[in-house]
Amino acid sequence: MAIPAKFRQSLKKGAFVTRGLDNCLFIYTQEEWKNLVEKLSDLPLSQEKSRAFTRLMLAGAMDVSLDSQGRILIPEYLRKFANLKKETIVAGLYNRLEIWDTRQWQIYKQKTEKQSTKIAEELKL
Repeated sequence: MAIPAKFRQSLKKGAFVTRGLDNCLFIYTQEEWKNLVEKLSDLPLSQEKSRAFTRLMLAGAMDVSLDSQGRILIPEYLRKFANLKKETIVAGLYNRLEIWDTRQWQIYKQKTEKQSTKIAEELKL
């Protein structure tokens, strides 16, 4: 999968791709991955939700490298998890990239945009 040029510089040293939330994939730089792993390791092992979330994020995570054309290889099991078809969306967030199937992204975006005022109120923004 080709990574848009504006994101390639931050991934030059390598990255990690893992299952994300809302049926997308997350891509982290090595530094951000280390930060995430540290936070996850601080979660209480005795709590079921902590173990479940840690497994979601870490089990099956794969280190990836950009090739000379700015592409990464996403393993089949992660493509299947995110239901990635031919067309994908790469969304840049503050500490990660998200990879979405285009159709799934459009559905998610429309739903979220309709609820944006309610979401902002609940978050007290």
